[in-house]
Amino acid sequence: MICLAGTKYARRAVLAAAAALPLLVQANFAQAVDTIRFAVTDIAGLEDLQREYGALAETLAQTTGYEIKFTPVSSRTAAVEAMRAEQVDFVLTGPAEYVVFKKRTDAQVVVGFQRPDYFAMIVTLADSPIAGPEDLKGKKVAFGDIGSTSAHIGPMQVLADFGVDPMKDIEPLHVSRNVAVESLIKGDIAAIGMNATHLASVRAKFPDTAFKVIARGRDLPNDPVLAGKHVDPAMIDKVRKAFIDNQPALIEALLKGEDTQKYKGMHFLASIEDKDYDYVRRMYATIGYPEYAEFVGQ
Repeated sequence: MICLAGTKYARRAVLAAAAALPLLVQANFAQAVDTIRFAVTDIAGLEDLQREYGALAETLAQTTGYEIKFTPVSSRTAAVEAMRAEQVDFVLTGPAEYVVFKKRTDAQVVVGFQRPDYFAMIVTLADSPIAGPEDLKGKKVAFGDIGSTSAHIGPMQVLADFGVDPMKDIEPLHVSRNVAVESLIKGDIAAIGMNATHLASVRAKFPDTAFKVIARGRDLPNDPVLAGKHVDPAMIDKVRKAFIDNQPALIEALLKGEDTQKYKGMHFLASIEDKDYDYVRRMYATIGYPEYAEFVGQ
């Protein structure tokens, strides 16, 4: 009897354990969902990140199965240090930032955000006697944020490409774009460095003023999404494939932000090579940062 009763209880225990097994597996699976810590170098606050990139993160989570968590960073330098410390996994950044990330973290490109008409240019008034970059020697030229690819180091490289040394031949200034345009109209400065999107915005804000482009550079490299060295290669491949296979849905989500309108007409590119950023390295060398190990102005 004792033996028979023991067998009966044992059978019940086995059946109970078998019934609970799916729940245990389900619970473990839920705990095993991988998380991506994601940062954007030109967006500092969590609220701004959510507003500008929340829809993209949600769609990326749906297409990869990963949980996407934003990691706010206070500066480009903070983003590099966070990646070095393995506190962030993926970072969306600009071409100028890429060369420093590569130098200091050996991060790899997951995918590139290809922006149409993304190039630096030199702009002045349409009725200005200045016809080309050589006419700017000895004059004041305004640029955007220090370190900006398309508003600072890119336009300076354009000048260098046309034989004008931006560190010796002109007087560079860094002011906001609206202030620069007003200064240009008043004759306080001779030209402004910017990109094509900036010029469209300027023409919309100053419809009574005519502008002309006196020099433009080559198309700039793509804004890259970078992955830290510590990230599992299988995760990187899965995220890259999701961007390429779901372009329409992800681009639609990305364009729900305000600042992200700069990506209108974009494509995601997977075939990004480090040498694509050699032109940016030339920019750093032109303005006296040949080591690419630190951000300009920081």
